Amino acid sequence: MGALRDRFWERPLADLNTEEWEALCDGCGRCCLHKVEYEDTGEIEHTNVACKLLDTKTAACTDYRRRKTFVPECLRLTLKIVDQVSWLPPTCAYRLRADGMPLPRWHYLISGSREDVISAGVSVAGRVISEDVAGPLEHHVVDWGDDDEEAA
Repeated sequence: MGALRDRFWERPLADLNTEEWEALCDGCGRCCLHKVEYEDTGEIEHTNVACKLLDTKTAACTDYRRRKTFVPECLRLTLKIVDQVSWLPPTCAYRLRADGMPLPRWHYLISGSREDVISAGVSVAGRVISEDVAGPLEHHVVDWGDDDEEAA
């Protein structure tokens, strides 16, 4: 991956290099799930329907480097837009750090284990269905139970 500075995740997001930015992701897979947005109210509801590139068992993208080729609407989270993406979960490392908050104890950079995001119940691994078989999104609206800041 390249040189990562010691405890880089404690730095402001603007100080991170590309490798550090990518390494900050906890791998929960929540940003790879479809959302339902109501035009009349702007309300966004979350679903358990995953992008066709998300491995539903591991919550990992199966072709991360070329994802925009296959899924042009895939959002590339950047420093410029991180504050504008309202649907990021309160547990998201980018959201937490943008707000000056520390990473949770289950984040692999703190715990040393990428499995801890699953054990903590934050990952979508094993809890979602692929868009290829889901049918209408409205049938898959879910409440992940972490809409408040306490979940982080």
